[in-house]
This record gives sequence, structure tokens and C-alpha cells, in this order.
Amino acid sequence: MEQLLRKCRETAEEIYLKFDASHDLDHINRVMKNAIEIAATEPSANKFIINLGVLLHDIEDAKYKSDDTLSVREILEMHEADEKLIDEVIACIDSVSFSGGNEKSITSIEGAIIRDADRLDAIGAIGIARAFTFGGARGRKLYDANEEARTQMSEEEYRKKGTATVTHFYEKLLLLKDLMVTTEGKRLAKERHQFMVEFLEQLDREIGIENAEKD
Repeated sequence: MEQLLRKCRETAEEIYLKFDASHDLDHINRVMKNAIEIAATEPSANKFIINLGVLLHDIEDAKYKSDDTLSVREILEMHEADEKLIDEVIACIDSVSFSGGNEKSITSIEGAIIRDADRLDAIGAIGIARAFTFGGARGRKLYDANEEARTQMSEEEYRKKGTATVTHFYEKLLLLKDLMVTTEGKRLAKERHQFMVEFLEQLDREIGIENAEKD
């Protein structure tokens, strides 16, 4: 098991080096830390599946994927993981993506832990930093007072339109607290969510963005 995890990490590290700082290896390590913290409250969870799922969960992210990107399945097969494990890890990863609210159902406690761990890294102080890092890497505006946040959209619509970074808070980041699944994930999300609310209120005072969340 440790050998498989080590080999997968080596392969993943090479891939994540090509990503910007919002989805780099530091992000993976923070999500791993979150997952370990949540898993400690879920004794039935398979820690090995969680470790592999966290490590590989962004490999096929549509924002970075190219024609020559190895799939999660290809990486696991290359390192001789058995078919049952591969299917379990992929099922966990498939349930992680937000995709404009068009997320897939969670089928295991491991998937729930990985999803919550990843979403914790999308909110709070680090979530704010990551949002503006990604927006800057894609040349997006910091804010647009005339841009309305979308409440209903397909996955394609969500990914196609490069909204201003502040708009992204209202389309995704402020929604994540109420989408947490595990008890510990919900608890950890509250403080981070409140920090984002206070950040947006301060931003509103400084630049006059309307509709900042007040609660």
C-alpha cells in the first residue's frame, strides 16, 4: 500500500507542477490535512482510499486537463493497483467537483470526506487567496459591480464564462458551507465561511460592491 501511494504521489507531483498556485501540490497537502482531521471523526472510513483520492482528485480537473494528461485510472493501473481499488478511488473523485452545482452523488464515506476536505480549502482565508490566484492566472477581473451571480447553470455554462473573482464567491464559495456532508466538515466550515462574509463586507465598504452577504 505504501509503495503504491508513494509511486502515485511521484507521478502526481509531476502533473501538479504544471498547475497554477491555486491547484498545486500545496493545495493537495492542505486537503490531505483536512481529510485526516475529518477522517479522525469517522472511524469506519478507509484511510488508504482517502489518501489516494485526495492525492489524485485534481489530476483530471477540466480547468487544466490536456490531451496528454494521464487519467486517474491510467496512473493507478500503471502502478498496479487492483481493479476494485481503482473503482473505489475514482468513485470518490467523481463526487468531488462542484460543476456549477451539478455535482454527482456521494457513494461512500470516503467520498464524503474527500469532498468536504477539498471544499474546506476553497473557503476561508486560503479560499480567498486561491480564488484571486486562479482569477489572476486566467486574466479575470477582481470584481464587476454590474455582473449578476448565476443561480442556475449547466456545468458547461459554469465553466465557459470567466466571471469576475468576487462574482465567483456568490456562485460557489458562499454556497459550500451548506453543502458540507460530514459533521466535522460542517463544523470546520462555519468559521471559514464567516471569514469570507466579513472579507466581502470589508470589500464592499472599500469599493462599493452591492449585495455583499450580511449574515
